[in-house]
Amino acid sequence: MNAPVKSLTGKTDWNSLIREVISGEWRDPATGRRCEVPFETIRIEETLDGGAADLVAPLKIGRKLAVVSDSNTVEAMGRRVARELRGWADVEEIVFPGDTHCDEPTIALMQEKTRHCEGCVVVGSGSLSDTVKFATFKDGRKYASFATAASMNGYGAGTASVTLANGYKTSVSAHAPRAVFVDLKVNAAAPPWLSAAGFGDSIVRPVAQVEWWAAHRLLGTSYSQTPFDLFHVEKDEELMIKTSPGYPAGSVEANGYLYRVLVLASFGNNIVGSSHSGSMGEHQISHWIDMFAGSAHPGSTHGQQVGVACVVLARLHRYLLSLDKAPRIRPTQISEMDFVRRYGDSIGRMMFAEAKKKSFDSEGAATFNRRLEEIWPQLRAELKAMMIDPDDLARMLKAAGGPVTPSDLGLPLNVWRKAMKHARDIRNRWSFLDLADDAGLLDDFLANDPQ
Repeated sequence: MNAPVKSLTGKTDWNSLIREVISGEWRDPATGRRCEVPFETIRIEETLDGGAADLVAPLKIGRKLAVVSDSNTVEAMGRRVARELRGWADVEEIVFPGDTHCDEPTIALMQEKTRHCEGCVVVGSGSLSDTVKFATFKDGRKYASFATAASMNGYGAGTASVTLANGYKTSVSAHAPRAVFVDLKVNAAAPPWLSAAGFGDSIVRPVAQVEWWAAHRLLGTSYSQTPFDLFHVEKDEELMIKTSPGYPAGSVEANGYLYRVLVLASFGNNIVGSSHSGSMGEHQISHWIDMFAGSAHPGSTHGQQVGVACVVLARLHRYLLSLDKAPRIRPTQISEMDFVRRYGDSIGRMMFAEAKKKSFDSEGAATFNRRLEEIWPQLRAELKAMMIDPDDLARMLKAAGGPVTPSDLGLPLNVWRKAMKHARDIRNRWSFLDLADDAGLLDDFLANDPQ
């Protein structure tokens, strides 16, 4: 397999493979079937300066457009996109605060501020992107996205991360943008820690794959190799890792390979209809921190937290898979009143209802133990072929300029251990956190892990 090729001008063709997937030409190597993704176009270019109208016009998202940016992105790209669209479209510029969160009041405000417009063009990342995504989904309008920082892998996702009125942060069904446009020079000029955060959110692949495959083998849940195959067609994951030390210097090349992995990750999610290929126990840890760290939250971003969680979960994987004898779980110790005491009445009862779905009673634990014991030698071999060495992973994150430990995040160790212990409460998605805790091994691991 080859890396993205150089054109006759010597520039990298950042959109190879991406074009094939969007057009339906690429076939899943496992099934031979064409794969469909809900995008009209995705463009990654070294510069898009002057081209916004030519990019947006074919999308037919309207001729009266809201160009939405925030105080961090308006000067970086928002004002430029609005200027380039004027003359072709009737443009209303809307600038949100830089600390915008994707919650129910902000989504309602976004709907109100953009209600006179036929479609939206969001210039920004993270929470701003999700806010526009869900606001337009709710009222049936289309939108396009100009990315400004490679800080997360949700640009092309069909879901949005929303904080509900009761404080519960959850992933909700939404819609993907009609198009995603990436100006690499703009993104490379963003603070380099943002790219390092995106790297933390992207290097999750081996950690998530271990947990998703284990759940498939032990619980019979669905699994697809397609999202992982996409990363290897043109060696994108390998090239992302190789070039990641270039983030601090603002390398266009390093951000280009990072964006290819971010885009291909969104393709995988859309093709299989779930986020399992890039969101398992490590994401639950990050969500728990965002929801429950309170005043101890250091202001770290989701991608930074996911990167640190990946390192620690990789150590948990290594520990559990080093056991010659299969661990044995006990019935899950789960109580609605414990959840209410820990999280309050509204969130506690909601989370309990979800966590209860994956809990084991005595009969379920016995069935699980028989299955685990039966396949343990084979399962260990399968998972060891997928897993990443946690020390190698830590070195990669450090070289990219990202945090590696909870203390690097500025998070107190006691809060980190609570996140590791209780992250399994977040959603009905089984991971090695469930396995270790139900087997009575998680507390000892946390007490002895060199965090």
